[in-house]
Amino acid sequence: MTRDRIYEYFIEKDNNCAEAMLRALNDEYCLGILDDSVKLVGGFGGGMGCGALCGGCSAISYRLIHERAHATPELKPAVAAFAEEFVERFGSDACCELVKTYKKEDTRCLDMICMAADIADACFERIISEEREQSK
Repeated sequence: MTRDRIYEYFIEKDNNCAEAMLRALNDEYCLGILDDSVKLVGGFGGGMGCGALCGGCSAISYRLIHERAHATPELKPAVAAFAEEFVERFGSDACCELVKTYKKEDTRCLDMICMAADIADACFERIISEEREQSK
């Protein structure tokens, strides 16, 4: 499960929430995202929305898009489902709101990011299941 990888990236390797989520999902689902490319989501861990949500959306995008987003009809529903489940679970997608409830002195937002990883895992499982159905 992705949550098992979050601790390593977020706490041990001091990645921000967006980087940790993207790296963990990359590992879990063998996405093939290069380490250097993770820099692209680094800015989303600085309070613009929620970095864990942005990292998850980025991983879903990388998994689904072959050429470009507009040519990927399954992208919007997959990302929307992830975002909706995220907001339903946490009550917001705004970092400034989430930290009030979930940030701890010693582990920062680790618990919340792990729960977000569970939501991302469910989304990836749906994507994989749909891909299997289409290939039949």
